[in-house]
Amino acid sequence: MVSYKAPLNDIRFVLYELLDYETTIAALPGYEEATRDVVDAVLDEAARFCETELLPLNGPGDAEGCTFEDGTVRTPLGFKEAYRHFIKAGWTGLACDTQYGGQGLPNVLQFVLEELIWSTNLSFGIYPGLSHAGSHALALHGSEDQKRLFLPRIVDGTWSATMCLTEPQCGTDLGLVRTRAEPKGGSTYKITGTKIFISAGEHDLTENIVHMVLARLPGAPSGTRGLSLFIVPKFLVKPDGTLGTHNRVSCSSIEQKMGIKASSTCTLNFEGAEGYLVGKPNTGMHCMFTMMNTARLAIGLQGLGLAETAYQSAVAYARERLQGRSLSGSKFPDKAADPIIVHPDVRKNLLTARAYNQGARALALWVGMAMDVAVKHPDPARGIEAEDLVALMTPIIKAFVTDYGFEATNLGLQVFGGYGYIRDSGMEQLVRDARIAQIYEGTNGLQALDLVGRKLPQDSGRLLRRFFHPVSQFIDENTGDAELQPFVLPLAKAFARLQQATLWVAQESLKDGQEAGAAACDYLRMFALVALAYMWARTAKVAVGKLAAEKESFYRAKLATANFYMTRVLPQTSGLFAAITAGARSIMDVHEEWF
Repeated sequence: MVSYKAPLNDIRFVLYELLDYETTIAALPGYEEATRDVVDAVLDEAARFCETELLPLNGPGDAEGCTFEDGTVRTPLGFKEAYRHFIKAGWTGLACDTQYGGQGLPNVLQFVLEELIWSTNLSFGIYPGLSHAGSHALALHGSEDQKRLFLPRIVDGTWSATMCLTEPQCGTDLGLVRTRAEPKGGSTYKITGTKIFISAGEHDLTENIVHMVLARLPGAPSGTRGLSLFIVPKFLVKPDGTLGTHNRVSCSSIEQKMGIKASSTCTLNFEGAEGYLVGKPNTGMHCMFTMMNTARLAIGLQGLGLAETAYQSAVAYARERLQGRSLSGSKFPDKAADPIIVHPDVRKNLLTARAYNQGARALALWVGMAMDVAVKHPDPARGIEAEDLVALMTPIIKAFVTDYGFEATNLGLQVFGGYGYIRDSGMEQLVRDARIAQIYEGTNGLQALDLVGRKLPQDSGRLLRRFFHPVSQFIDENTGDAELQPFVLPLAKAFARLQQATLWVAQESLKDGQEAGAAACDYLRMFALVALAYMWARTAKVAVGKLAAEKESFYRAKLATANFYMTRVLPQTSGLFAAITAGARSIMDVHEEWF
């Protein structure tokens, strides 16, 4: 069994001290009631629910997995009861609009809730996680009738939602979608085709499942320009909102997977199923991107959640496991051996995970607050700036945080040694579960291409300025502070390298598009490392000013972790810069037959 306690002290530090939640978010129109007292109560109850109800189901759910028989999927023992408790507590509607039964709380609290869920039971969290993304897309793009019929029941959790994109012949390249939509009259269509790898496509947790399906209308343009989005419910819905007959959609199988075994991953067959057009014809990708980007940010938090549990479990084990003696002399001479936390390599593994986790948490919640500013700020210009930042950082959070999440779970397993490789420890499950986050909802390579190919050049670098300008301003304002120089100067050097790399990628890509593709993944990681350095430098500034406070040890631990990040993690940017500017030839000049 893994060790986990919701890191509320760090979450509260980020919200209140680092990011100034009360001034930045609670002061926005519509969030006046989301006071610190309310937020603290939400955090405490979310932590209690995840620690006591979800965590105990994680290992048993992985061992049992989902079962499939005669088209029916059953989730593991305990999941249905936990889900009933989950929706009764209102967690499905935490950040949803009050007009559809949601609580209307800030999006940044949804980020916190998701981290806690992913930390304790990733498989369980996928079911309501997809529903949240689906409700967001429907709220923005659905008709008033569609929102009236579907949103209240998705928001309250009695119905769930899915995202149906992938087909046997198309994953990343959705332009190859073959699923057909034939008009029946009005906004009703017959949907025919097969979708694969559909998370939560069939299960026993909700009364109905609302599938959000990409399909192609007759005569539609080729490629992604010809895709439309449709609502296809498992059970047809009557005008009064009650359920009718079973729609012509069925599950033909579930996948036997490496991880997330308690999350059903389904093949769905649509055989003339009744569906309803969302938005206008041939705008399906635009509508679906709303759902996809919500999901991508949530998946980034999956990496953080699993890495946090791996870190906490590894720390607990390292304090107890006795092996060898400290290289500087025995630290516990009364014991048969010293605990392994005295050894430099073990400490480096733990500190690496800690530095990534706390830096990524700060970055993610900064972006979560930007989402709230984008939708609530009374100044449209401020809203656009915040929206730009969210767009820029979405591929970075999705890709980098899941990449390092897998790395951190492996570091945690390494601390456990052979015991980590054994199922009883729970560590090997974290590694298996973490691996999918680098793949689904757009592989991390695709996220990197999105960053360099779309986000960087957009409007002559407008999105890029939303990050570069505040970082540059912070460096200028704090370089002269002697206490902050150990944190600001490394940030300044890495930021200068990132600016150089950005210019290099932009210039070379104009000459040869292969250059952007060859540099993309290294560039995204370099950008992310600098973004975390910015968060750590800001953290250090807060901590330095609090060293005389009651929680002095908390702030000294922050400074120590910040120092480790700047001296042991951030130097990766030098190697990444060299790899980026090496160009594409060493990759693309290799003949295919040489592989």
